[in-house]
Formats: sequence, structure tokens, C-alpha cells
Amino acid sequence: MTSVLITGASRGIGRATAAEFARRGHRVVATARDPRSLTGLDVDQRLALDVTDEASVAAAVQEAGEIDVLISNAGAIFFAAVEATPAQQAAELFDLNTLGSLRVAQAVLPGMRARGRGRLLFVSSVVGRIVLPPGAAYQATKWALEALVEALAIEVAPFGLEAALLEPGAVSSGALDDVAHYALADDPYRAIAVPGADSGGMTGAITPQQAAVEIADAAEASPLPLRLPIGDAARAILAARREAPDTVPFVPGQPAAATGDRA
Repeated sequence: MTSVLITGASRGIGRATAAEFARRGHRVVATARDPRSLTGLDVDQRLALDVTDEASVAAAVQEAGEIDVLISNAGAIFFAAVEATPAQQAAELFDLNTLGSLRVAQAVLPGMRARGRGRLLFVSSVVGRIVLPPGAAYQATKWALEALVEALAIEVAPFGLEAALLEPGAVSSGALDDVAHYALADDPYRAIAVPGADSGGMTGAITPQQAAVEIADAAEASPLPLRLPIGDAARAILAARREAPDTVPFVPGQPAAATGDRA
């Protein structure tokens, strides 16, 4: 039985993933800023953990005990064109989505290194590899996460540890039901936004439960790949991105020539 710590387990992908690992017989430590939001989850521990608070992270990891697998999932999103993005809100988003993952990884790594085993899986997104206006700030946090985790995977390999990036496409988790939007007066960028980007940006949305199955499969896989697209739509989008030139912006569903016309 493997011990799994999951951040952001109050709803959506995190909650479904906690339930899936528990169903498979793993010892699950589900965490959220407010542990009352974890009520109803049939897991071994339900702990308070705010990834933006180093003391909170340290306390939760100490209480959780030995951790074999980290699923770093906590995050948030807002929509804005780059010119309209409030710098303070962008900084807070990086603190949650990127530095939050860094804090939790730093907290669990000493124990994993001491035992010579452990897996760290981070919920990124296909938009950690592409961009879909008007989500630049959120996407930037995921691009930064991709760099951190790729470096981490190289650094921890000599200790017998593994790190991976989970890259789902659209997930019908409800996370986009009440998202903040920021815009300039008269919003000159309204027509430039990729159609559908502010409601997920992609067709072929999967359920949180479908995402959870693939995440648990990844955690149990041997060997653990560095990057794992989650869902058929994600696999198709990232395959198309690999084939597209880097000389023009890439927009899913548009040929390279048409994308170039937009640049």
C-alpha cells in the first residue's frame, strides 16, 4: 500500500483523484485550505494545507507522516489579456500555482531522499505547453511549473526519485464556473481571444473521474514518464503542437498559415 498526499482535494480533479487512490487501496492524505471541504471523502487523513503558507505546508507534511507519492494539484485561474492583467493578481496566481507546488515539493523531498524512493506528480495542463488568450497569466504559471518540474526530475533521479507533469485538457470540474475576468475599458482585445478559451479553450472535456483514473494509472506506472497528457483531447492537442513550427503562434484547430496571419 502506497501513501499518497494530494493538495487541492476539496473539489474537481483533486477530490476525484483522492477517491480513486482510496478505491485502489492506497493510504490517502487529502488536503485543502479548509479541511471541512473534505467531508465525505473516504480517506485516511483529511488535513489543512495552504500551499501559499510555508508553515501550513510543513505542519501538514509532518502530520501526514511518510509520503510515497505527492499529487500537487492546488491551483486557481483568472482571465485577462496581457495588457489588462493586474500585476498583483498575477503575482498571487504564481504564488499559488507555481510556488505552492515548489513549497510542497520541498517539504516532502527530504523524507523521500532519506528513503531512496518517492514520486512527485504535478498537475500542469496542456496550456503549460501552448497559450490560449485570454489566459496568459494562468498559462504562464503552468509554463513556469513545467520548467521547475523538468529540472526537478533531473536533480532527484540520482536519489531514486521520480517527478512528472500531468497535462490535462479541458475538464468538466466546475473550476471555470465563477472565474474572475479583467479587461480594459471597451476591451479592445475582445475579438482577439481564442474562441472558447474562457470556458476551457478546448472541446472534448473529460470528467474529473476520468482524469483521476489516468492520474492514478500514471502514479502506478513503471517507469514514470516526464510528461503525461491526460485525456484524448490533450493527447491530440499536444501531438499537433509538436508538429507545428515555432515560427508562428500555435492555436489548436487552426492551420499554421492561418495562425501566422494572426501574428
